[in-house]
Amino acid sequence: MPIFSKDALKGRHVFITGATGGIGRETAKIVAQMGAKVTVTGRNTDKLAKLRQELESLTDASNIFVQQADIADEAERTQLVSNARETLGFISDLVNAAGVAGNKTMDQLEEADIQAMLTVNYLSAFSLTKEVYQEMQEKQQGNIVNVASLSGLRGTYGNSAYASSKFAMIGWTQSMALEAIAYNIRVNAVCPGFVDTEMVQGLFEAKAKNMNQSFEQVRKTAEESLPSKRITTPKEVGNTIAYLLTDAAQNIVGESVKISGGAVMR
Repeated sequence: MPIFSKDALKGRHVFITGATGGIGRETAKIVAQMGAKVTVTGRNTDKLAKLRQELESLTDASNIFVQQADIADEAERTQLVSNARETLGFISDLVNAAGVAGNKTMDQLEEADIQAMLTVNYLSAFSLTKEVYQEMQEKQQGNIVNVASLSGLRGTYGNSAYASSKFAMIGWTQSMALEAIAYNIRVNAVCPGFVDTEMVQGLFEAKAKNMNQSFEQVRKTAEESLPSKRITTPKEVGNTIAYLLTDAAQNIVGESVKISGGAVMR
């Protein structure tokens, strides 16, 4: 079966957090076109409404469940998973794409900054995964893809809080993968570098302000630093996530797939 055929994920229910961000949104559209039923969630109701319209142009409305939620909140998280199961059935695939960025140096960080970053980027994903993992174990099937970052593989200047959260996600991915594969559940991560999303644009804007440069100058410098000479698109990350969900990736277990335009070679 072709990897990206309209039937590649038929009969599957893919649950995507952070679907109002660029990577989550593109992933949702890709897997919908691959035959999956799709649950999407995020905190921005306007963006969710727009995503619903986009998905309804790609698949039948009965294959879509949309709910605004803050997955860091236990009650909202539990209700979200319950509603998704009731509407679309067993959650066979989970994509943890929710996350925030930050660029404070160590001397600028407070303990509350670290806690907030870890809560959104790691702890909420961990807790949501626990909500769906038990049924995956019972059915002995499932896929989990965590959206980490190159910052989960090496530190960079002004990235102490963000890198800490993404290193945590990579460590968890690897450890859980060893446990889950005994139940025929695969756990992997994707590690993008710069991706053309609102979050990265915000980082470029902040850097431009701090360096007294234009946004265009900062973006050009970032692009020229990459062997590929361009920033990754959200769709490219979505395609990689979708591939990891397919049966074509059956023996990919506990990996951290880099999408860096050649920025990281090891």
